Amino acid sequence: MTARVFRFSFSPDVPLDEVEMTLQLATFAAEGLFGIARVRLDFAYDVDAARGVIVVDGTHDVGAIVVHLFVGLLLREFGEEAFRVERVASEHRQPQEAAA
Repeated sequence: MTARVFRFSFSPDVPLDEVEMTLQLATFAAEGLFGIARVRLDFAYDVDAARGVIVVDGTHDVGAIVVHLFVGLLLREFGEEAFRVERVASEHRQPQEAAA
């Protein structure tokens, strides 16, 4: 079974608050496809600012779409060298709900 939780690691020079705003933009786009209620129910993420990491739950269709949108936006905004993404089996921390 393929892991559907994604860990995004960012270069130290990339402002994590701007990255999180980019994730919110991807989330808003997903709301246009799935509706606000479904996104709130089926999507979550966690920010670890100390490590420069964002973990995104892509286990539901909504999360998988958000991940695709997020990667596309990151590439355009920050470039290929600004981040790394990997699939992980699980994380120690529970992802938080997507902000309203």
